[in-house]
Amino acid sequence: MSTEQYVRQYFSDIPIMIQIARCESTFRQLDTDGDIHRGRVNSADVGVMQINEFYHQGKAEKEGLDIHTLPGNVAYARDLYERQGTQPWISSKACWGKYENKDLAVNK
Repeated sequence: MSTEQYVRQYFSDIPIMIQIARCESTFRQLDTDGDIHRGRVNSADVGVMQINEFYHQGKAEKEGLDIHTLPGNVAYARDLYERQGTQPWISSKACWGKYENKDLAVNK
């Protein structure tokens, strides 16, 4: 299963998170060399959901999640979304904002 397929299946109940993953990382958890995908603007942003290590790694670890793995990255993103909505990904809203509150986001 590709990372994109995994994300689409995992977030089938929260379509906006699929669009956020598309905008944040173009559905990449790892780079072609096998290293964790890091943000261009902030290298502490990691994985498909671009979870910031500085702000979130400690809490993720306390919850038993490894944000450097695909399952841990998306699980922590779900937890973050449930607590804060889309706010943690506001910097990429210009890309995903048009899909907010739309059921069609799953198929885009």
